[in-house]
Amino acid sequence: MKTKIIATVGPSCFSKDKIQCLIDSGVTCFRVNLSHGSKSEKSKCFDLIKSYRLKSGIRPTLLADLAGPKIRVKRLENPISIKKGELLYISSEKIGKNVIPISGGIKFQKVKKGARVLIDDGKISLEVEKSISNQTLSCIALFDGIVEQRKGINFPGIELDLPSLTDQDKEDLQLALKKGADWIALSFVRSPSDYTLLKNEIKKSGHSTPVLAKIEKWEAVKKMNDIIDTFDAVMVARGDLGVELPLEQVPGIQKKVIKRAIKAGKPVVLATQILDSMTKRPVPTRAEVSDIANAILDGADALMVTGETAVGKHPVKVIKVLSRVILETEQNINYKNFIKDISKKRLNTAQAISHAACTVASKQRINKIITMTHSGSTARMVSRYRPSAKIIAMTPFKETCRQLGIVWGVSPLLVENYNTSDDIPLIVNAMLMGKKTLRKNEKYVITGGVPVGVPGTTNYLSVLKGV
Repeated sequence: MKTKIIATVGPSCFSKDKIQCLIDSGVTCFRVNLSHGSKSEKSKCFDLIKSYRLKSGIRPTLLADLAGPKIRVKRLENPISIKKGELLYISSEKIGKNVIPISGGIKFQKVKKGARVLIDDGKISLEVEKSISNQTLSCIALFDGIVEQRKGINFPGIELDLPSLTDQDKEDLQLALKKGADWIALSFVRSPSDYTLLKNEIKKSGHSTPVLAKIEKWEAVKKMNDIIDTFDAVMVARGDLGVELPLEQVPGIQKKVIKRAIKAGKPVVLATQILDSMTKRPVPTRAEVSDIANAILDGADALMVTGETAVGKHPVKVIKVLSRVILETEQNINYKNFIKDISKKRLNTAQAISHAACTVASKQRINKIITMTHSGSTARMVSRYRPSAKIIAMTPFKETCRQLGIVWGVSPLLVENYNTSDDIPLIVNAMLMGKKTLRKNEKYVITGGVPVGVPGTTNYLSVLKGV
């Protein structure tokens, strides 16, 4: 499979047998959702995943997902029953009759009369009548409903003053870095500057872990291109995105994000309700299968399941279904279109070499492209052209191997450290012939950078044979 699978860890799969079954069925990366659980429970999730090994010999990729500034209903002793037309107050400072209390530290900046407030993924909808203060809004209920404790609240179209990183996020970040997370996902990204904020926290801790932006806010959609260019990877998180914006706009946004990310050479993950019906049922709907197939045809690097494996009844069946759909759909991809589409723009040396490697493999019907990489950049550049050939990324660094675990079409392989370009053909032949993935006299394309060990210097390409 070229399209990667990310599974969320949770009660339904939190056992050695289940995790092994998920790996055997095609999972290469596990998401630890830091929104839930105690510090001890989160720590156990990391430790459990780190105890496994993939067929390549490295452990699965760990994606630590920070909760971010999610706004929720707070301090409710009992659920609040509301009626259509009822006057209510949304407030982070008031407590009292007809007040729906929300997370503290939030300030409303630009508020227009008629703006919407959506609670529990839109099950409760309120219309703003006026702003009482920068912490309180007067609203009218648009229909009957019940407001419950801890339900999420969205303010589409209303500019909010709230931190990009909460105190809880900073605490969770330190745990994730200590436990060796390979990627950090930042929820509710609103601006490219959020990257600098989080990256500085990571650097302070002595790490260089890459950061993935979750696009799920209307502000993120407005700044989509800048966010993609700035962050190390992106995710289309369709849950909150479908509440922040009209549902009918989500498929178009999804396609735009995937296309833009591929052109930028950034991994792009698709998440939320991938196989939602399988949370309870043993089989998917036809619509879900079509949705998955379209994301694969568009070129998404990875598909991420959340509740399906975390709390669903059939976590292993979910991954088996996903793997079958991926394998079947990938047979219908026109790989030449990806190369042709991206090659229209002007390329720098590294991009041109990567493009040439894919073109040579296609023209000569070579089915293996070997990238020698330290940082992983060469493998990611080759991947952006979505070649039909298998991409084998050889690197002496375990961290790089794991970070490539979410990148489309890349099979990371850990090799011994090498110092000169003369060592490369010997290492490649020894590894591939030893693993019986290369036949004698079989051609392969190899690309990398000289001098060895300098990131971002992809500048050579060769066609060699197995010996």
